[in-house]
Amino acid sequence: MDVNVIRHDPEAVRTMLRDRKYDEDILNRFLELDREWRAVVDEGNRLRKERNEASLRISKLSGEEKAEAVTRMKEVAVRIGQLDARVAELEAQRDDVVLLFPNIPHETVPIGDCYEKNRIVMEFGKVRDFDFQPKDHIALGEDLDIIDFQRGVKVAGSGFFVLKGDGARMERALINYMLDLHHRQGYTEVFPPVVVNRAAVIGTGQYPKMKDDMYWCERDDLWLNPTAEVPVTNLLQDEILAKEDLPIYYTAYLPSFRREAGRHAEMKGMIRVHEFNKVELVKFVLPDGSFQELESLLNDAQDVLRGLELPFRTLLLCTGDMGFASAKTYDLEAHAPGSGSWLEVSSCSCFTDFQARRARIKYRPEPHLKSEFVHTLNGSGLALPRTMVSIMENCQDREGRIHIPKVLRPYMQGQELIE
Repeated sequence: MDVNVIRHDPEAVRTMLRDRKYDEDILNRFLELDREWRAVVDEGNRLRKERNEASLRISKLSGEEKAEAVTRMKEVAVRIGQLDARVAELEAQRDDVVLLFPNIPHETVPIGDCYEKNRIVMEFGKVRDFDFQPKDHIALGEDLDIIDFQRGVKVAGSGFFVLKGDGARMERALINYMLDLHHRQGYTEVFPPVVVNRAAVIGTGQYPKMKDDMYWCERDDLWLNPTAEVPVTNLLQDEILAKEDLPIYYTAYLPSFRREAGRHAEMKGMIRVHEFNKVELVKFVLPDGSFQELESLLNDAQDVLRGLELPFRTLLLCTGDMGFASAKTYDLEAHAPGSGSWLEVSSCSCFTDFQARRARIKYRPEPHLKSEFVHTLNGSGLALPRTMVSIMENCQDREGRIHIPKVLRPYMQGQELIE
């Protein structure tokens, strides 16, 4: 967050923290550090002014008066050094605290403290009415021998699984279908590293807020990406773009990793796992059109589900349910009839200049003007495990077979059934 926003109206920031369910102590700590920083800087500036004025005056002095002035300036120099050291300490502490402030919600975001306060804004398709008892994806996967949960645990532990045969082929088909669709929508495909450095996870807002939910490679101080949003957004870290370069649209497939700290990661099946494939959408845009770009991004992600002919709904998230860096978020939830539940398969968010400020991604409105921060957006297009669950459970028949969605069949050599 821009520190000037916090200074200008701390009580509005306090209200925002309450709305977003964040501890107000971070604001109190910031204001305390900032007050001391200002006092120390003011004293330093006053002493520098005194030193500058004395340097002009001392040359005209002589005798004891000159000696006293020189002694005084030595004391001033020592004090300035102490103040400069304290300023550096306070700036480092204040910068650490600023990283804990979430983004400011857009005015259209509903205020609420839980999932139930989210607002359904669109529904697509009808929840399927079966004339038999539908199986869940666990039973289907095991009966068709396309998912092996036991061997996933054997290889990596709880929260991992193995796709086999037509299960692995359909996962690959889904990835290719999504990437091809997003290519037609105007996104440039990139394939970034799976691991990222500390600057990257700071840049997109995962660090320090969500550091306990990421896998850390301690020896190299590298992190397994929790979402492809991190490496893709940071491709432009520390760059100043020309206005003509924008907008930039990227799409990427990557495996991603989350420890799911504090959650029920041992949940059976593929609903909540530690490693998952995902196709990501990332936008870098001019500030004045970023929320219109969010609507476009949302439609691009919805197109994936429409193509798969899955029943889904779109939720506008409330203040208490949004991600840390987001100013406005829509979630897409696909229906899973085996469990009778709605599964989040995508989050589409506008981050305004929040990530760009952390990652120092700017553009120059005109060649002669000062650079400004771009706005960034991100959406899953889609997360694969829950999408696979929805496909398996919606497309099953009485015989326990899975009818492969039509858009995936060209990627599976025309195959129509998994049986």
